[in-house]
Amino acid sequence: MEREKTKLLQLLQHFLYFIKACLIDSYFNNNNNIPQLQMCDGQNLVTEDVTVVEGEVATISCKVRNSDDSVIQLLNPNRQTIYFRDFRPLKDSRFQLVNFSSSELRVSLTNVSISDEGRYFCQLYTDPPQEYFMTITVLVPPRNLRIEAQKETTVEGEEIELNCTSLASRPPTVIRWFKGNKELFGKTEEEQWSDMFTVTSRLSLKVKREDDGVAVVCQVDHPAVKDLQTKYYLDVMYKPEVQVLQNSPAQPLTREGDLLDLLCQVKGKPEPTDVSWLRVDDEMPQHVIVSGSNLHINSLNKSDNGTYRCKASNEVGMSFSDYTLYVYDSRAGEESAITAVDHAVIGGVVAVVVFAMLCLLIILGRYFARHKGTYFTHEAKGADDAADADTAIINAEGGQNNSEEKKEYFI
Repeated sequence: MEREKTKLLQLLQHFLYFIKACLIDSYFNNNNNIPQLQMCDGQNLVTEDVTVVEGEVATISCKVRNSDDSVIQLLNPNRQTIYFRDFRPLKDSRFQLVNFSSSELRVSLTNVSISDEGRYFCQLYTDPPQEYFMTITVLVPPRNLRIEAQKETTVEGEEIELNCTSLASRPPTVIRWFKGNKELFGKTEEEQWSDMFTVTSRLSLKVKREDDGVAVVCQVDHPAVKDLQTKYYLDVMYKPEVQVLQNSPAQPLTREGDLLDLLCQVKGKPEPTDVSWLRVDDEMPQHVIVSGSNLHINSLNKSDNGTYRCKASNEVGMSFSDYTLYVYDSRAGEESAITAVDHAVIGGVVAVVVFAMLCLLIILGRYFARHKGTYFTHEAKGADDAADADTAIINAEGGQNNSEEKKEYFI
């Protein structure tokens, strides 16, 4: 009996609080003199905006600074009471009480949907009443990300158009393109249905044979997801690449009697189906053996001289590579070796002669430089030991004849 009375009193108390809350809410809605958001010194309510991904859990919190045990109430965007103190009048069971005290009312909202977005109000029953709001923003990640190609296979040198589409996101996504480590740039179109956005990016790309099998990446930047991307592998067809390789003889010189073995190396997409050999401007010698991509001559002679061509083709086109054959005499290798030795000897002798001439020129130059200006005229004989110009003139051969001229000369 006592338990039932206690429970009845609690229900009655909650009911009275609820009636009071309705009156206060009506007061906020009808009294234009009281602003919805109070930022004066008496403001005690504190809350934060919430951003949550659709389907996840949002936590709503009403905190009170300098609490005086006033009643706290939480309302949804339609101004319906979610929690009044620790009592939940709203029948939506997704709202659950996390914490209740005189300084905080914290509530969790599970399985958030777009319809839950909006302003949520915290009310504090003081005199005058206080109200503060927070905003819940719901993010919706892209439902699907796909790349579509204008055509499945492309021939080298042509352009391919790729479309990457991100469906039903909120807010709209940002699409980026990459090929290897290089970022590419496409043209973006955006469409909106209700609260959802569909974004399409179109990329035009000129392909080369090196692009065959390379991945083009479409990557999405969106606050609700990380590292969301999809890839498209390029399928590029190209005409054959042809290269002729000489397997034998090993030395570069081909001499009479040698064996010649050539290999035609071919690569293309699709795989070349027609590989053939021919001799340019002449008929193929009868003793030449052709087997697929190989050409074989057992014993070379000078009549085999000429240009041999390997051709290959596929659906895209035809390519070829030439090998020019020149057959030397059987002693060509020995003669060339002797000639090389002779040239080396001659080069050494020339170097020694040039070096000797340079040394001789240097010695003669130094000799003439050392003896320059050490001779005297016949007239000046005997004047070496004179103390002055007059004595030198007297001592010089010829006596005092033309003394003035000689004085001037020695001065």
